[in-house]
Amino acid sequence: MISSQDSRRDSGKEEIRVEGLTMAYGEKIIQKDLNFSIYKGDIFIIMGGSGCGKSTLLKHLIGLIRPYRGRIIFKGIDFWNVSQEKRLEMLRGCGVLYQSGALWSSMTLLENITLPITQLSGLSQKEAKEIASFKLSLVGLGGYEDYYPAQISGGMRKRAALARAIALDPDVLFFDEPSAGLDPVSAKHLDDLILEIRKSLGATIVIVSHELASILSIGNNSVFLDSETKTMLATGHPKRLLMESEDPKIIEFLTRGTGKRELRLV
Repeated sequence: MISSQDSRRDSGKEEIRVEGLTMAYGEKIIQKDLNFSIYKGDIFIIMGGSGCGKSTLLKHLIGLIRPYRGRIIFKGIDFWNVSQEKRLEMLRGCGVLYQSGALWSSMTLLENITLPITQLSGLSQKEAKEIASFKLSLVGLGGYEDYYPAQISGGMRKRAALARAIALDPDVLFFDEPSAGLDPVSAKHLDDLILEIRKSLGATIVIVSHELASILSIGNNSVFLDSETKTMLATGHPKRLLMESEDPKIIEFLTRGTGKRELRLV
């Protein structure tokens, strides 16, 4: 297994550490013996073929599923070895963008973004709406506050969901297939927006993705999961894995089966 950690990570601040993680549904093992670190400011990619457990790993990281075995250390704290109240407190520093967007169809975009602010911040409705409007402008949706999700395009819904994910200026953002269903131009715009959000918030971003263009253009750290062996094959910068890995499964995935180690997608 390759582990390509650059010098920045040797001295960087560890945000999340996964130790000996085994994931299972009942007695069915999904992945076992996962060990990797996510550092502050990373755009960390969870990648691998279909059915390897990418979204399941994300659900473990955001506290939806308890590990079968192993630990998830979040900012130095064993996430599953504290009280539920402490876990909820820790999760308030996180934002999540679901694959479907998961916007409330009966609410306007402004109302969708205002809701978590009023529920979790203690701010007044007026203050929350001002922040929500600002977040919509950050993702290029200024002027769309009164639109409903059904009235805008798929790409715009993804951006609105991103505005909601960053509503409370989280330290860590989790994205589940953010480019799914988008055309290449919209996907590229979303990638650019993710880079800008990382820069402006200083956030750490964890992304489940199988989109090769996105993986190689914005990812700077990753883990590669394999459905056959039910464990990770590599961790490190996706470009390094592309150029240095000798594992045929990684080469096939990162070259789309061509075997040509080119970085023209970057």
